[in-house]
Amino acid sequence: METNKSHKFQVGDIVQMRKAHPCGNDRWEVTRTGMDFRIKCLGCGRHLMLPRPKFEKGVKKVIQGSGM
Repeated sequence: METNKSHKFQVGDIVQMRKAHPCGNDRWEVTRTGMDFRIKCLGCGRHLMLPRPKFEKGVKKVIQGSGM
């Protein structure tokens, strides 16, 4: 498990965010990278778009890397 300081995020990564989603889940799957990140809540399936700086600041830890 790496911190976000040394990790280059890839599609398929499972991350734990600092704030929980309203459904109560704090684990997300990265579905798009670039200037904006698209993440999918693993609790309810909702998708969210975040700018890169906000996403990187909000990541607590990487639960599972994509393995690519």
